[in-house]
Amino acid sequence: MSVAAVDASGVAIPLNSRSRVILASLIGTTIEFYDFYAYATAAVLVFPHLFFPAGNETTALLASFAVFGAAMVARPLGAIFFGHIGDKRGRKITLVGALLTMGIATFLIGLLPTYSTLGWFAPALLVVLRLAQGFALGGEWSGAALVATENAPEGKRAIYGTFPQLGAPLGFILSNGLFLIIATFLPSSDPSRPSDAFLNWGWRVPFLFSIVMVAVGLWVRLNLVESPAFERAVQKGEIQKLPLAAAARTHWKELILGTFYMLATYVLFYLMTTFSLSYGRAAPNAKLPGLGYDYKTFVMMMIAGVVLFGVFTLVSGPWADRWGRRKTLIWITIAIVIFGLTWVPLLSTGSVGVMAWLAIGFALMGMTFGPMGALLPELFPANVRYTGSGVSYNMASILGAAVAPFIAVALWSAGNGSPFWVGVYLSAMAVLTLIALLLGKETRDVNIVQ
Repeated sequence: MSVAAVDASGVAIPLNSRSRVILASLIGTTIEFYDFYAYATAAVLVFPHLFFPAGNETTALLASFAVFGAAMVARPLGAIFFGHIGDKRGRKITLVGALLTMGIATFLIGLLPTYSTLGWFAPALLVVLRLAQGFALGGEWSGAALVATENAPEGKRAIYGTFPQLGAPLGFILSNGLFLIIATFLPSSDPSRPSDAFLNWGWRVPFLFSIVMVAVGLWVRLNLVESPAFERAVQKGEIQKLPLAAAARTHWKELILGTFYMLATYVLFYLMTTFSLSYGRAAPNAKLPGLGYDYKTFVMMMIAGVVLFGVFTLVSGPWADRWGRRKTLIWITIAIVIFGLTWVPLLSTGSVGVMAWLAIGFALMGMTFGPMGALLPELFPANVRYTGSGVSYNMASILGAAVAPFIAVALWSAGNGSPFWVGVYLSAMAVLTLIALLLGKETRDVNIVQ
């Protein structure tokens, strides 16, 4: 249920209950990331076989990853579009639109004919729907972060900001868990390739199932009331005709800093979730040699690591509220730089080292991702906050996530199967984030409701 506050004139203002705020910000991002991970998993397991048959496994994998990265290019466009609506019409209607766009696109991917049926028209349709996914996710994150932080109690903004962030590990576990269950019931005799049944119809189930989750998410979000920060901006007549132009004119520095704040997070995120699945499953004697784990074993190891992702996402909120966002993230980013330089020693010590690599990587992912739910919205005033935080978050997706899997495969190939240069790439991106943090200011005490 909603609660109410009283403004200076004695008029009751409806507010969202804390439980509704947490649920609405968490369930939406969980669904959105579930949909996004469903594609990421299929990009490794299925699409190179069904949509990009090039005769060369590396070429097919790179083509599949290129479509994966195309969605990252669409995300800033989604951030601009949904940010414009969110800063002019409110957070609630925008979040509903983003969720519907993602849900419909994901459901339709589950119905797509493959290359053998439609030829190159099939991957073309896949690209269109993948772009729609990226467009929707571009508007989802900032809206969920604003719902959480603009409704947070005093002194707990970073804690509340971790709940939309928690949707990433939960979406990963749900999506990969469902793929794992289906693969278990449709086993393959060839560990390097899914079974025929899995390729024929099994891979479609996670995409089609997403429509059920979207229905639940819509029910929760349609019961939200608008945030006090947006209502106050409306009352003061501060709504901008063109929020993007206003943000670029008056907060260009924050747009740039916010983008680089997120850079290391994005690179780490997609190396640990997408590249790692390819590297972990590749046979030691393959053209691109890897760790040689079968799919089910490696996904179980990844899910164990993602549990730490979730735990440390929640842990990072109290840290950021106590010590400040900037100080917390500076130390975590230094740890990411060091982690990137330890890939070869860790991955050379067998299963214990591989599990340690996954555990450390996902724990660092939670620690760097969690505070972003508060930090990026705090960089901007309410009338351009949806646009500003969304553009920063999603521009980083181009610099980081759009190219990270592709660059990682290229460096993996250049290193003749060694992950050394992939780790160095992560460390280099983390250094850029560290520089941005050192140039930025602390935002913990900013009043975001005024």
